[in-house]
Amino acid sequence: MRGLWLTPLTALLLLTASSTVHSCLPSERAALLAFKSALREPHGGIFNSWTGINCCHNWFGVSCDQNSGQVAEITLRAGSVYTTFEKAHRPGYMSGIISPEICKLTRLSSIIITDWQGISGEIPRCISSLSFLRIIDIAGNRISGNIPADIGRLHQLTLLSAADNLLTGGIPPSLMSMTCLTHLDVRNNRISGPIPQDVDRLKMLSRALLSGNQISGPIPGSISKIYRLVDLDLSRNHLSGPIPDSLGRMAVLSTLKLDTNKLSGSIPASLLVSGISELSLSHNMLDGNIPDGFGARSYFTLLDLSYNNLKGPIPKSISSASYIGYLDLSHNYLCGPIPSTCNNFDASSFGYNHCLCGKPLKAC
Repeated sequence: MRGLWLTPLTALLLLTASSTVHSCLPSERAALLAFKSALREPHGGIFNSWTGINCCHNWFGVSCDQNSGQVAEITLRAGSVYTTFEKAHRPGYMSGIISPEICKLTRLSSIIITDWQGISGEIPRCISSLSFLRIIDIAGNRISGNIPADIGRLHQLTLLSAADNLLTGGIPPSLMSMTCLTHLDVRNNRISGPIPQDVDRLKMLSRALLSGNQISGPIPGSISKIYRLVDLDLSRNHLSGPIPDSLGRMAVLSTLKLDTNKLSGSIPASLLVSGISELSLSHNMLDGNIPDGFGARSYFTLLDLSYNNLKGPIPKSISSASYIGYLDLSHNYLCGPIPSTCNNFDASSFGYNHCLCGKPLKAC
């Protein structure tokens, strides 16, 4: 059998083609180095591996697509970085900005730059042009400015986390076009304005965490049409108006946090016999009686109705609840005997009411 004979030119071409598949593009290497130059990491170490011509090989935090050889992921988490470099005793800190040069990495599917405490500037406007993005996680920095107005162009995005930053402005209407989004976390920013009425367009959303902002206006009833929603946290905002009764009829909602707002009206009875296990409505302006609607489906790891204007008795049906792990009815205007099934709770659960009596408070 004859061996395969290659001309020197053919061998050179094959070698070049092979190395090209496994090397990053020079333009992407330049974009990464420009991205790096806009950041300052005083303790050193994390960018030491960003040397050589092949950014797809052993560049810390950089991953490339095996088929195209283009940069697909940038993952720089402060906690994991310092564990890797055996500096767990030193808090992660990096300053600088996220350079718009990152937008030249056109096949990026994941950007994770979290918990660096000092990265500032704005989210690059051009980030909306990265059509392959599935994950944006920039939590735990000092990023300011608005969420890009046209972020809704990212139709494949499944996770958007920008918690614990300094973002301002409203929730962009275009965000409602991100129909693949499953996780939205913008907690602890300075976002203002209303929740868009067409929020139900986010059909795949399972977690919506918007607490600690300046969001105002009513809670849209349309939010109850997001059938996959499991966790909804709108606490510590400026929301007003009633709590939509339809929230208690959501199929898989298990956590509902609406505390520390300006909500008014009565507590919907549907919330007490839903699948919600963590219900926090404290520090609002809710009034009327606590609905006498507890039953076998009432299973709460936490039920907090404190600091409202609730009146009347504690409903006898509370004895029918399957489980209540933590209960706080304090700082209301409740009156009458405490049901015997509530005797196991601390007195602080019932304090500062109008005329509650019985264990664990004074006798009636």
